[in-house]
Amino acid sequence: MTVQLFSPEGMMQPVPYNHVSVATGSRHVHVAGQIARDADANPVATGDLAGQVAQALRNTARGLDGAGATFGDVVRLRFFVTKWQPEMMDDFMAGVESVAGELGLPQPFPPVSLIGVDYLFEPDVLVEVEAYAVLD
Repeated sequence: MTVQLFSPEGMMQPVPYNHVSVATGSRHVHVAGQIARDADANPVATGDLAGQVAQALRNTARGLDGAGATFGDVVRLRFFVTKWQPEMMDDFMAGVESVAGELGLPQPFPPVSLIGVDYLFEPDVLVEVEAYAVLD
């Protein structure tokens, strides 16, 4: 499987992600929204956006691994963050950066969306992550 990530000339530059991904392969992996819960469904990092981003990405990595994929196979990420404000970006990115090496997150990211929402799964959930990967 090959994933080509790029940002064509004329698109906003620089950004911490690529605008476009092109993948070849026949197995599509969709990891449903992952949140900051441990394997026993206990909340992790309550009230801490950076901690919740890190845990949600760890859970996403586990889902990918279960399908035989890694973040290197991901063609799209989507983050949902409750009550999003631009000043939250530093905490959000701190969570990403804290697990980037551990999880092999590509830098820059594949195409990614960050969507602000009023409410998620439970009141303590601040972030949810979806991942889409392609495998041979």
